[in-house]
Order: sequence, then structure tokens, then C-alpha cells
Amino acid sequence: MLICEYPVSRNELRQMALAGFGDMVKGVVDVDQELLALDADLHADLEALLLYKGSAQNSLWGINLYPDEDEDFVEFDSLINIRPMSGNRSRGVDDPKIREKILEVVAKWTEP
Repeated sequence: MLICEYPVSRNELRQMALAGFGDMVKGVVDVDQELLALDADLHADLEALLLYKGSAQNSLWGINLYPDEDEDFVEFDSLINIRPMSGNRSRGVDDPKIREKILEVVAKWTEP
């Protein structure tokens, strides 16, 4: 598991994917602090790491990255996203503004 300190290349993401799920890397984005945590078996593990480092629960969103894809590079799908009390009732990210912010943070921490 890591919290990005520099932009991660697609090749680095491919290596993470190959060591884990094959074609995908799990990630959690802190939309307020603009952080990206990567590379765990569970989104909940990355969520716990970011919480330990001071992130707020309502700022964290789970995603999957597919390093060999361009259009479908980011998938909004995680159990940690289910928050009925906050208005997010799905494993996705229902608010388009939050999805856009997630994409901005991912672009900040990943190289094309």
C-alpha cells in the first residue's frame, strides 16, 4: 500500500496490477486533501491508511484503475462508497461533482 508522493506511471500501475488482480489496481481518493492511496487487496485497507494519516471519512472514495485502458481507466466501484446517510446509495459515486474531483486527483497522481 502506498500514498502517492509523486505521479505514478502506467507501467508502475501495470506492475501493481500484475502482482495483485491482474488488470486492475484498487485505489482510494481523498477529494479534500487531493491524495491517492493505491495497491491493496481491499479498498477498506487503503481507507484505513488514509484515515490514520488524517483524512476525513466523508472525503474518501474508492475506485479501481485499469492501466491498460484509456476511456475506462477509472472505475467508480467500491463498497466503501455506500453511504446512505450521505446520499450515496450505490457502490459508485452518484454525485457528478465528486466524480469530476476524483478524476482531477487521479490525473494529478498518475501519468498518461
